[in-house]
Amino acid sequence: MSEKKKNNFAFSKENYKWMLIGLGLILLGFIVMSLDGEQHGQGFLGLTLGPIIIMAGFILEFFAIFKKSK
Repeated sequence: MSEKKKNNFAFSKENYKWMLIGLGLILLGFIVMSLDGEQHGQGFLGLTLGPIIIMAGFILEFFAIFKKSK
């Protein structure tokens, strides 16, 4: 008579792990943008690399939200 306990949480532990990784990527992107030595952040780090890392973080956030738990 072992009844399986149903988890009523919206996200699983794995979803939260991916969300934290995505948040870390977003923060890393902003840090990379702030490290740009050019005036007003007009160099490679501020205009190209930082925004690419931030977009990767947001894509990972969407993946984490829509990932189905097992």
